[in-house]
Amino acid sequence: MSYKIAVASSDGIQIDETFGSAKRFIIYEVTDGIYRRLEERTFREEETENNDVSAADGCNSPVSCKKEGGCAGGTGGGCGGAGAASAKVELVSDCRCVVCKKIGFHIQKQLERKAISAFDVACQVEEALEKISYYFTRMDNHESLRVQK
Repeated sequence: MSYKIAVASSDGIQIDETFGSAKRFIIYEVTDGIYRRLEERTFREEETENNDVSAADGCNSPVSCKKEGGCAGGTGGGCGGAGAASAKVELVSDCRCVVCKKIGFHIQKQLERKAISAFDVACQVEEALEKISYYFTRMDNHESLRVQK
């Protein structure tokens, strides 16, 4: 069984991008525990319905939200609103999981609704892919993750 992992990385070596600030996702395909780089997907803000705010700014940005009500504006989507978050989630909707430096609660919930796991880590891409592919292999084979003595 093969599946895809979306990684938010600026250089393809370190996981150094948050979900909200990621302009691109590197997609890896995992087959029988072996991963390979498949493609790169770029997020274009102009494709979202919400052009008032940069989806990449996030609520911790010094740039204030232009939307009425400030960050989230009552939508639960953070800066950029639910439209920007949903568009970015759709970009990785065929992936089994997303790996990034940090991911917000509302985005995690959107991913969960699509049965996409989210991992927020700060390490090298290769290390994360090894651990995640090991994890999913064990889960798919109904094996324990406990260390055997």
